[in-house]
Formats: sequence, C-alpha cells, structure tokens
Amino acid sequence: MAQYEAVIGLEVHIELKTDTKIFCHSSTEFGAVANRHVCPVCLGLPGVLPVVNKKAVEYAIKAGLALNCRIASFSKFDRKNYYYPDLPKNYQISQYDLPIAEHGHLKININGTDKRIGITRVHMEEDAGKLVHQGTPSTTPYSLVDYNRTGVPLIEIVSEPDMRSADEAVAYLEKLKAIIQYTGVSDCKMQEGSLRCDANISVRPVGQAELGTRAELKNMNSFKALHKAVTYEIERQIKLVQSGERVIQETRTWDDSKGVTLSMRSKEEAHDYRYFPDPDLAPLVIDQRWVDEIKAGLPELPDERRARFVSEYKLPEYDAMVLTATRELADYYEQCVQLFNNPKLVSNWVMGDLARMMNASGREIGDVLISPAQLAEMLQLMDKGTISGKIAKTVFEEMFNTGKDPGKVVEEKGLVQISDAALIDKVVDEVIAANPKSVEDYRAGKEKVIGFLVGQVMKATTGKANPGMVNKLLKEKLS
Repeated sequence: MAQYEAVIGLEVHIELKTDTKIFCHSSTEFGAVANRHVCPVCLGLPGVLPVVNKKAVEYAIKAGLALNCRIASFSKFDRKNYYYPDLPKNYQISQYDLPIAEHGHLKININGTDKRIGITRVHMEEDAGKLVHQGTPSTTPYSLVDYNRTGVPLIEIVSEPDMRSADEAVAYLEKLKAIIQYTGVSDCKMQEGSLRCDANISVRPVGQAELGTRAELKNMNSFKALHKAVTYEIERQIKLVQSGERVIQETRTWDDSKGVTLSMRSKEEAHDYRYFPDPDLAPLVIDQRWVDEIKAGLPELPDERRARFVSEYKLPEYDAMVLTATRELADYYEQCVQLFNNPKLVSNWVMGDLARMMNASGREIGDVLISPAQLAEMLQLMDKGTISGKIAKTVFEEMFNTGKDPGKVVEEKGLVQISDAALIDKVVDEVIAANPKSVEDYRAGKEKVIGFLVGQVMKATTGKANPGMVNKLLKEKLS
C-alpha cells in the first residue's frame, strides 16, 4: 500500500439559502408536502421563461470571494442535457465553460501542518427533484418524484485533485462547510441535502506524475461516510492495480450498510451532456463595484477568527480551532466571555461539559437550552464561592435538560456551598477522628492522602463544603 498514493478531488453541491428558487418564484422551503412548491417554470412546462434570482447570484459571488476565487465579470448559463425522471425539462441549467468564480483555495490543517487545497471553480446551477423509492433502489416496483427541490439554487464547488487521504478529504469538507456557514449563504445541513459531496479518486505509484483512472463516488451524506467510502475505494483500486487488473472509469455509490462501494454506471464526459448556452437566459455581466460591495460585507471567516481567539483571548491553538469550527459556536463562546471575562474557563466548559452533553443528546449549539448569559451566571456563582466546581456540574446538567437559570436550580435543589468555617471545622474534626491511619500516613510524609481526607469531608457534606476551606483546615490541623 505504501508504494501507491491516492489522488482525490471533491465536487461539493451546496444549496443557497434563498427564499425562492433560482429561476422562478416558487418557495425553497424544506420538508413541505410533495410537489407543493412547484410552478410552470420549475416544472418545465411549454412556453415559460426563466428569470435569474439576483440574490442567488449575490450569494454565489459571496461564496466565491470567501474561497479566494476570482469573480468573472462575464459568465453565462448553459444547458446540461440528460434524461432522468427527477429532471422535468430533460436538461439542467448549469454553467460550463464560463463559471461565475475560478482559481480559489482554502487551507486545511492535518496533524498541526497547514496544507493549501486549490479550488478549480464555483459555478451556479439548479437542483434536480428527488426520487422517492418504494423500497430499495434495486428492488422497488416503482418510484415517486417530488419536484419541490427542482430549481433550488445550487453552487457546485470543484476542488483541484490536491488531497491524498481520507483524512485530508474530510478536513477539506469540514473547512469548506465552516467557511460557507460563516458567510450565511447556506445552512449546509447534510441531513437535509443542503450540502452534498461527490469524490473523484484515483491511485498511482508514488513519484509518478501521470494520474490514474478515476472513479467518482456518490451517496456520501456525512463526514463519517466520506471517510469510510474514500478509504475503501483507495484500497479497492490499489488491490486492482497490484493484481494487474484495470481500474474502470465509472460512477460508484457508497453502500453504508455493507461498507463497500458499488458500480452504478460508466462515468460520463462533458461531451456526453451536449452543453450549449441557454438561449432563454442572458449572460451575467458582473459590475466590479457590486463585487467590491459584497467583499466589504464579508464576515470574519474561520481562519481570521481563530487567529483572533489566540491573540485576544490567549487561548491555545487547539481551543481556538475547536471553538471557531462553526460560526454559531464561536458566537456562543464570545457572548459568554463578554459576560464572564475568563476566556480559558469559558472555553473549558464549552469544549468539555457542553460539548459532551450536545454529543450525547444529538443537539446542535442552536438547540441548546442554556444561553450564554446563563452559563456566565453559573460561572459567576462559582467565582463568588456560592457553588463549588463539583456542584456546578450538577447545576449545569439540570440547566442543559430544563433551560432553568442556575440560581433557580441552586435554590430548588439546596445546592448552596457551605462556607461556614465553624461548620466545616466540626466535620473536619470528625473525619480526622474517624481515619487515624490516613492521618498517620500523612504525617509520615504521604501527602497524597490529603485527597482522600478531603473526599471524606465532601462526602459528609454531600459535596457542598467549600473545597478550598476544607484543604486549608485539614492541613492546619494535621500539621
């Protein structure tokens, strides 16, 4: 395996977050009853004319700029001809030789090392409909077609074949998703089909300049599926080459249940689609002043925000990278820091307990019931000594499940920290009297025993004693 290297390029389709479709006024709402959001234009009925959605063009330019692309002053729409039930016109309006954006790049980080991945082009097109199979695709007696998605505006982002492993492919897609989400042009929800990824994969002997025969992988709807599918396909192609067999240029699908890629059809070339300029749509002539205006309105992007988190909040590089992975998480963190000015402590809670509970419950940051203000209030209670760090864990869990304010949780559950010196002094005396062996060991130089004794005091006070006071009193009495 070490004698070969993979060459990987990704084609990523992203639905733009417009209210209406790219060439008509039909709604882009997700999840509506089948075939509710359709009209004569997106159904391709005779005699209708498409009119381009200006907001979709603006979003495409915005995405191109965020990906360091050159925006074309002149681009056009083309007809991509193929026959499939979910394509009512029997052609898709896309862009072929004159896309709206070209020659971009982004940077990924693999094991602490930055790598630049080139972006060949960003072009606009309309989405197709959706086939609803009555069973599995291979056994279904018939399929239904939902045209709600037909005509939803897409951008297709085509990378250079600069990736060499499944890890790099996943890192690229994660970074691309983050950048697009930061711009606000798409929600990039893979589970809803807002972001879909195809991978072109070939293998070649290490050191060889010539590319091998590539296969295109489809049907990868998660980062995990992308990693597994790319890894499998690389190994499959290497085994073919090693055994003297030929890799066939084809389109393959990923079967997640079986963990294998399966052949779908021979891979089409551009001439198979018989591209030609769409006669119903005028070319796009983009004014540079409009491009400059869109560029000036770009938000702070992930790399810039990560660098600022390191310099402004003095966070470790890893913390900053995790916290800026999505715009929503970074916003949540910053709102909390503005209310409780201890950036590292806030980072620990967001990356620790909050992330753990989000993963366990399957929630995104936007679905979390704890607001930044509530988290800041809980940290202030810790800072004042009202609750201990251990009690805070209990309070936080209740807040996560119910959305209650921390003060309310503390009051309802009677979780106020005990800071009464006389009361703690009494419990410490009882613990010392009940554990003579541990006291003897401590006085003999085994200082770690203090942790056990502190634990006994905390147990006796159901975790409510002020840990700092307990430590101090124990050491004074044992000395």
